Amino acid sequence: MSRKTPIYEGKAKVLYEGTEPGTIIQYFKDDATAFNAQKRGTIAGKGVLNNMITEFVMTRLAEIGIPTHFIRRLNMREQLCRKCEIVPIEVVVRNIVAGSMAKRLGLEEGERLPRPIVEFYYKDDDLGDPLVSDEHILALGWASAEELEEIVGMTLRVNDYLCGLMRGIGIKLVDFKLEFGRVWEGDFAHLVLADEFSPDNCRLWDAETNEKMDKDRFRRDMGGVEEAYQEVARRLGVLPESAEIEMLNKDK
Repeated sequence: MSRKTPIYEGKAKVLYEGTEPGTIIQYFKDDATAFNAQKRGTIAGKGVLNNMITEFVMTRLAEIGIPTHFIRRLNMREQLCRKCEIVPIEVVVRNIVAGSMAKRLGLEEGERLPRPIVEFYYKDDDLGDPLVSDEHILALGWASAEELEEIVGMTLRVNDYLCGLMRGIGIKLVDFKLEFGRVWEGDFAHLVLADEFSPDNCRLWDAETNEKMDKDRFRRDMGGVEEAYQEVARRLGVLPESAEIEMLNKDK
């Protein structure tokens, strides 16, 4: 990784000043966390795979008219993105009952919902990213009514497209998290899909066996984490050569 000016380091990525005006460089780490960073570890090659998967998904979404912050992949671990002001809301879409929803509502994991459910969580690690309503978002000024309507609309379009994409490669898209940002042009801002899409921020189950193919394998000490991430990348057609991943793991 070349020397750049760091802006922010999160649990899974580092952001650097971009090489072009109005851009940032997003670097994907192998670090893994769960339960609001109470559990920590490393998933070998995760950063490489998440970079490749995110590039693939963001490119496909742009092709159907979803604006994203993604510009291009720079190398195996970095991508160039538009600089944006992140809306402090995590948007979660649930197609099948799992995770916190099952625990919170006493439902059985694996139950398919009659329609997608969109949830909002306030982005604050110290508070544990609490579940909030649209009324909280509007009253506290985290987003305008117009922005919230646009966010929900884009989120459901993304869900519809990705459910079909994943179904085509034998994967159930159980749930996933999205983040959005504002790209400013003078006094005007427009929303874009930001952050990433990878097994770090979604639940993916094999369509035939319901085997978990995401970070739940790390959360629940199930083993086979690296293999699960690699299998998702392989089915999407973006799995790098194993030698390339091994070399990067030695040099990172």
